[in-house]
Amino acid sequence: MKKLSEMSNEELWRLFPIIITEYNKDWPRLYSEEKLHIEKAIGAEKIFRINHFGSTSISGMLAKPTIDILLEVFEYVENDYIIRKMEEIGYIYSPQVDNPPPHIMFLKGYTPEGFKGQAYHVHVRYPGDWDELYFRDYLISNPDLAKRYGELKLELKKIYEFNRDGYTKAKSEFIKEVTQMAKNKLKGKYVPVF
Repeated sequence: MKKLSEMSNEELWRLFPIIITEYNKDWPRLYSEEKLHIEKAIGAEKIFRINHFGSTSISGMLAKPTIDILLEVFEYVENDYIIRKMEEIGYIYSPQVDNPPPHIMFLKGYTPEGFKGQAYHVHVRYPGDWDELYFRDYLISNPDLAKRYGELKLELKKIYEFNRDGYTKAKSEFIKEVTQMAKNKLKGKYVPVF
């Protein structure tokens, strides 16, 4: 059996298709528990902030059942240290060639047989004014827009069930528009303050 790192994108997309589910009330708790594991592994003093983002962070939202976590670490924290510590708690390091460090990504819940348990994506970055947090907050405060986004995801799943890149690209216009509205309204909410 091939390791995940040996599989092509097409093989990975077949093994891990786009799945959209109803909101799961356990997601906030699962995020909180995982946040504690990450803080313990990395060391709270090395972390600027941790946020749950993505559709699983929005109550009532249709979502891929993957908990997205934004982990902002201070710039003095070495990438090798982060990789080692995250692997120690069961994460798979996923190099991002289009987003070089400090954007590092980790996955959990993925096996050569398919999904196993709760899936997590941890995005590690330096402190910043990250769009994902504005997008999340704006959808939370605008349920009609969140509903439209859920409907869009259901439609796109029909087209891109086995093409994660196509699915992500097809959502990007909506995400950009909403994020811009959010940043106009919530000016500077996530600008790091030290």
